[in-house]
Amino acid sequence: MAYFIDVILPIPLQKAFTYHITKAESDFLIPGMRVAVPFGKRKVYTAVVCSIHQNPPLIYEAKPIYQILDNHATITTKQIELFEWMAQYYVCTLGEVLRASLPSGFLIESETIIKSANKFNDLEISLTDDEFLIVEALQHQSSISIDEVVSILEKKQVLPVVNSLIEKGLVIVQEELFETYKPKLVKYVKINETYKTEAALRELLDSLTKAPKQREVVLTFFSMSARSSQAIKMETLKAEINASDSVINSLIDKEVLKVYHQKKDRVKYEGNINTEALVLEDFQQTALQEIQKSFETNSVCLVHGVTSSGKTEIYIKLIEAVIDKEQQALYLVPEIALTTQLVERLQAHFGDLVAVFHSRYSSFERMEVWNHVLQNTSKGRIIIGARSSVLLPFKNLGLVIVDEEHEQSYKQFDPAPRYHARDTAIVLAHLFTVKTLLGSATPSLESYYNARQQKYALVEINQRFNKVQMPEMELVDIKDAHKRKRMKGHFSLRLIDEINEALGNNLQVILFQNRRGYSPIVECLTCGHAPQCPNCDVSLTYHQYRNQLRCHYCGHHTAMPQQCGACGSHHLDTKGFGTEQIESEAKQLFPTAKVARMDLDTTRGKYGYQKVIGSFQDQEVDILVGTQMLTKGLDFRNVKVVGIMNADSSLNFPDFRAHERSFQLMTQVAGRAGRTDIRGKVLIQTFNPDHNILQQVSQNNYYEMFAQQMNERHNFKYPPLYRLIKITLKHKDFQKTNFAADWYATSLKQLFGDSVLGPEFPPISRIRNQYHKNILIKIGSNQSLKKTKEAIVKINNSFQSVKDFRAVKVVLNVDNY
Repeated sequence: MAYFIDVILPIPLQKAFTYHITKAESDFLIPGMRVAVPFGKRKVYTAVVCSIHQNPPLIYEAKPIYQILDNHATITTKQIELFEWMAQYYVCTLGEVLRASLPSGFLIESETIIKSANKFNDLEISLTDDEFLIVEALQHQSSISIDEVVSILEKKQVLPVVNSLIEKGLVIVQEELFETYKPKLVKYVKINETYKTEAALRELLDSLTKAPKQREVVLTFFSMSARSSQAIKMETLKAEINASDSVINSLIDKEVLKVYHQKKDRVKYEGNINTEALVLEDFQQTALQEIQKSFETNSVCLVHGVTSSGKTEIYIKLIEAVIDKEQQALYLVPEIALTTQLVERLQAHFGDLVAVFHSRYSSFERMEVWNHVLQNTSKGRIIIGARSSVLLPFKNLGLVIVDEEHEQSYKQFDPAPRYHARDTAIVLAHLFTVKTLLGSATPSLESYYNARQQKYALVEINQRFNKVQMPEMELVDIKDAHKRKRMKGHFSLRLIDEINEALGNNLQVILFQNRRGYSPIVECLTCGHAPQCPNCDVSLTYHQYRNQLRCHYCGHHTAMPQQCGACGSHHLDTKGFGTEQIESEAKQLFPTAKVARMDLDTTRGKYGYQKVIGSFQDQEVDILVGTQMLTKGLDFRNVKVVGIMNADSSLNFPDFRAHERSFQLMTQVAGRAGRTDIRGKVLIQTFNPDHNILQQVSQNNYYEMFAQQMNERHNFKYPPLYRLIKITLKHKDFQKTNFAADWYATSLKQLFGDSVLGPEFPPISRIRNQYHKNILIKIGSNQSLKKTKEAIVKINNSFQSVKDFRAVKVVLNVDNY
């Protein structure tokens, strides 16, 4: 009887693939195990078993697997359920979800190896120059990889040369699997059992009288053993005695010392645990009881608490209850910047129970966290991380917390799956039949609407921790200030006065400008030419610290020109401003203050966030200039003034969520001010102080903003009342993109009529030499979302079957906001 398995391959295939296995393999394998399988002509992939059966495939002949890679399942059955939901809901493939979830170290792939066929002595075979170089290389080494061939020939297209050599019978090609994960091993030393008695030790020391350094190492080892019961690391012993490797190696050769290795986690908490019980204030205790009561009837609870209301302490209390039951807790945060402070607070309370998972960690570090979660060890009880944490292999999940649930960072835009971590987390919690807690000072309209519709429970907290007052908000009319010449650069005199007063009282200042770089445009004053990116329809941003012009879309960069590329004039000027320019002006205006900047340019390293946040927290920095990284729940105790340098840029963005996002952004950054006894001051610089959103921000009136925005969403048919699916078509040829988008939109309009908007070019229509054109589909509450997606997939399949359109890339983005 034949046995088969269906596997998920980490490539964008619509269906699982079937492979042939033996009876013994069938008895051993379970869903979730990894196997190495052949795919295509020569490639080998790591695949995940999703089912075991006895039904052969009807269309193709099943190949046998190469090898089994696991002794136990790497992916849980609950994860496979979640992956299937994601693939179905976000209209992508299971392979794309698998590749997004597994750390790269788990996805072992083959590398093409070229070996000699031992026919090099045949003088009648004629070779091209490129073929001769490969043949010559194989006479000096037994095998070479495709990457090595690329470097030997100094060209990218090497496969035709390799294929020619295969046809001539001079080389053979093999696929070799490479396991990428290597555990971190720490070297320890111990004394040979022979020398543990007093007599044997005395005899040993006598024998080492002519080797004083070796004798000193032995004495030091026993001294360290007496002081601590812990095993002694090799590096600790070396540091204690200041001995060279040769001295210790001599003792190892004489079998006096023995070396052994132990596996060690790459990420480990080294600090002290705060053993004092966490005490909540009365209003926090009330909110906690309301949350616990709401969980009796609702699966999801939204906590709408003003900034600095102590939501984190409530979360900690809920996590404590989960840990007491020996369950796991998932704590999602929108940005890596926020994890830095939050991890410190949670680790101070829970110690080694906290594990961190985000993209700044190496593949090996993420694999270790994955294994702790999978095995449900004590080090995998509390997971704090960015959106990818929702894809971890939880075994015994007890609670899901989504902090700052309104954040756009929870949405993945590229590559697929284009999922929203908040919505995926709610589905994950549902699979485990546990509760989800959403928290924010400025909830998204979708979540607040769901709470109003009683789909979610709602708990509101309207006062700050320690009875601290909300910051005083002030709108500064910079249009009027420019007229009256009451501006110094991009700082109004009102803002300068407040900053000077704060600095005089040894208090700190945050300046918010949501654009990095020095200036977004460099313009010639003679002819008006501005340097553009050659790959994208966008001007190049000037970065002063590198004296470069950079594209923020494709990464293209060039040196800052000394003269205009169009007319040769030397009169160049910058238009607009970013964080670099604000930092530069702040240093000139406040020469005694220490100014730092926090944006993508200054936090690129693994510990970049920690360095900037740590120095500001320790009051080594007086003024911190930053982008939206500053807005996300950071807790600075000594900030008196927050300055929003230009509130208008986000208000005028061409997006239906621009006003909602502007309100959230400004309210969140304002919440960084006055988090202790001193009342904070927030100054919002704007050319239009009468704008509705700015008035609502200044009054901290979320409810008015919600009512006004919901009215607009109702009138113009936007979420949360309608669902959106955005379809983007991309191709390097403008005409082909146009023609393809028109065909696609016409097909959609035949089914959905006026619900289809577009096709339209976005504001930036060319990115990385690819033209983009968008189509938007609005789906009302009376229309089936599932059937709509099925119809779109059918149209997409028809589109892909047209020969002229095969090169056009189609991106389907469900809930693209």
